[in-house]
Amino acid sequence: MEKYLIVGLGNPGDQYAGNRHNTGYMVLDAFAKASNIIFEDKRYGYVAETSLKGRKIILLKPTTFMNLSGNAVRYWLQKENIDQQHMLVVVDELALPLGTFRLKANGSNGGHNGLGHIQQLIGQQYPRLRMGIGNTFQQGHQVDWVLGNFSAEEQQILQPAIDTAVEIIKSFVLAGIDITMNQYNKKGKTPQQPAKKEA
Repeated sequence: MEKYLIVGLGNPGDQYAGNRHNTGYMVLDAFAKASNIIFEDKRYGYVAETSLKGRKIILLKPTTFMNLSGNAVRYWLQKENIDQQHMLVVVDELALPLGTFRLKANGSNGGHNGLGHIQQLIGQQYPRLRMGIGNTFQQGHQVDWVLGNFSAEEQQILQPAIDTAVEIIKSFVLAGIDITMNQYNKKGKTPQQPAKKEA
């Protein structure tokens, strides 16, 4: 059975749960909820497993804190003997507007500490899904911004992107990175509007 490792970056603990920096966690939580599976506290991370059309999917939310994310990623890749090309890392991205996203087959860490540590340990040849969190903060307040919580209004803008990210993970596992990039990157350029609830 082919195995895939889906990693959502974030920081563990209730005080970080709604942070912009925890967007990766949020995507994996949505995937787990849709798949009706729950995370268990294991070595270096919260882990959940499911399968999709004969492929095994391991979801990993590292508990190493963001700046040491590579420790969890390297451990679980080695433990499960998974090829890096079968790993997708979901991460928050300051350079993209809120509600947009970009899927890439590889690349630099873009100044992201979590991706930076992963790159130190395993290089940069692995797929990643960058989830836009916007950057409307004053100069020098980047840390406050990423460790700040999404407002209710922002969550509404983010939610359709999270829903699409769940679809992207499934497509990545079933169709591969190239087809998935071609299918979804166009959609990710502008924020999707939240579906209006009918009265």
